[in-house]
Amino acid sequence: MKIIADENMPALDACFSSFGSIERVAGRTLSPEQLVDADVLLVRSITQVNQALLSKANTLKFVGTATIGTEHIDQNYLASKDIHFHSAPGCNAIAVGEYVVTALLALATEQRRLLSQMSIAIVGGGNTGMQAARCCSALGMQVVVFDPPKHNAGFDSAPYPSADFNQVLACDVISLHVPLTRSGDDPTYHLFDKMALQQLRSEQILINACRGEVIDNYALLELAQQSLHPNLILDVWEGEPEVLWPLVEYAQIASPHIAGYSFEGKLRGSLMLAEQLCKSLSLEANALPDIAQLAGPASISKICLNLDAQDELSAQDTLARSCQSIYDIYLDDRYFRKQAQTVSGFDLLRKQYRQRREFSSCRIDLPPIAAQDHSFDLARLGFQLGN
Repeated sequence: MKIIADENMPALDACFSSFGSIERVAGRTLSPEQLVDADVLLVRSITQVNQALLSKANTLKFVGTATIGTEHIDQNYLASKDIHFHSAPGCNAIAVGEYVVTALLALATEQRRLLSQMSIAIVGGGNTGMQAARCCSALGMQVVVFDPPKHNAGFDSAPYPSADFNQVLACDVISLHVPLTRSGDDPTYHLFDKMALQQLRSEQILINACRGEVIDNYALLELAQQSLHPNLILDVWEGEPEVLWPLVEYAQIASPHIAGYSFEGKLRGSLMLAEQLCKSLSLEANALPDIAQLAGPASISKICLNLDAQDELSAQDTLARSCQSIYDIYLDDRYFRKQAQTVSGFDLLRKQYRQRREFSSCRIDLPPIAAQDHSFDLARLGFQLGN
């Protein structure tokens, strides 16, 4: 079996070598000629899988994307050719949730704000949105969820109440976690258009960790140039890998679409596709390794955290420093501002992204009574706890 795989997918040999030969390719420049005689195609979000790309894929049986988003895949065309398709829903949800809380802790530390006294609207109640909701709730934030399609279908966002769009616009923090859709009853393209953006206050925080086109970047820039904009944490950009560069200077934190780029999240995506490949093509394979086996020990595997006799703001600062030691979000911001002005620079930041570990790779040692008088829950944030 011939497997064509994006070169940036980790653990390809561990997950797929028992199925056949693996050819690693650059996802953005993949050509139809490279798919001749290929049986399996494994991609990430930068590869547009459509009729044009597959025009010479004479033996293709399975397409998998190691991402939660699927807008880069022409699923109707795949179905018409009886080609199996699978994505990796939820593979990076933990990473995105940790990106959100790390960014919020960093910004709150700078601005001397207490997150437990703030509300947050999670826009999008899927895997990443609900994980972000759990993480923010673990910081003591008051969480509401906005997802009209799921709400209308009877989706229960419990324990977090559902909100309407006006309530979203009134929250202290708004965090976006929706797929990009341009049609239907609730399109997300430019959900935050000029009219919505004009209603936001300067002290609010707007986070986009889903798709750049959910925010009208030109409208946001126009308002920012008039000092009529909220605090901005932007991981995604309209038109990326090209970035509306004048907008970057108004962002408190800017990064190159890497919110979900934890090492564990990438490994999860590879493992999920390997499992689906087995099921779809009725293949026998060696037992797949688990995440812990593939990831190995983290460089920072233990933190001693003493929150005794600290007021809540000081305790929040201590937690922020601990999170920052595991995931330095400001390092992403610095690299982005230095290198992402070009398409090649943007892509290179993603291709050469460092090995970022999730909170679960670290144990926090606490004194027996530490943190009992504080509003955050370290276990729900994902940390291992010891004492």
